[in-house]
Amino acid sequence: MMPDQKTLVTRLGLTNPLLGMYDSPDTSGFEPLITLKPGKHMCIFRFYENFLKGETLQITKDNFGCGGAGSHLCGVQTRSREDYVTFLFEGEGLKATRPIMENWFDKRKPYEMENPYILMGPLRPEKYELLKTVTFFVNPDQLSMLVIGANYWSVPGDPPAVIAPFGSGCMELLPLFEDLQRPQAIIGATDIAMRQYLPPDILAFTVTVPMFEQLCSLDEKSFLFKPFIKNLKKSRASAS
Repeated sequence: MMPDQKTLVTRLGLTNPLLGMYDSPDTSGFEPLITLKPGKHMCIFRFYENFLKGETLQITKDNFGCGGAGSHLCGVQTRSREDYVTFLFEGEGLKATRPIMENWFDKRKPYEMENPYILMGPLRPEKYELLKTVTFFVNPDQLSMLVIGANYWSVPGDPPAVIAPFGSGCMELLPLFEDLQRPQAIIGATDIAMRQYLPPDILAFTVTVPMFEQLCSLDEKSFLFKPFIKNLKKSRASAS
């Protein structure tokens, strides 16, 4: 059962809806749907405004929008390894040397689809068993609160509660998690290729389902109700 996120959303002051990424056998119950135009290059973040309106993006192995999403989310290789590395290294200058770029490319682990559809859209309690990650679209203040929240239960020796790995925007939504059963978060929307589709003060904070459940369990004893956040909110209100 999906946890109640009302307290978390209210205390963070979130106005953007939370985005769920689902691996589903069908699209029933996810309407209204956005269907990508076959063969047309379209970044999935181009539909940011559609997400805010409650629409859900449908991605399949046959219709994924761009080569990155096809490769990383659907396991569809749209160009040769050589062409891909050349584009990322020489064309975009994303790594210091070609061997580093090749090593990253070879070590990456695309998401393995369990069902025919990847769906990105609003959280739906009745589809909770199909949910893979949850994304918060946040400003810097909200991001800082979520980073603290993600580390709330973390003890020395645990895997990092929050990571910010290199990768495309769509990779940061799902395949960059090594273990979806681990409570963990990714600071995302750091791919400069897709940032043109987001407001300049918005980043993504994507969490696994176990981390989402932990964040939703934050209560009056936590920092969400303590002076640090109250002082921050008071400072922002006085400056506006």
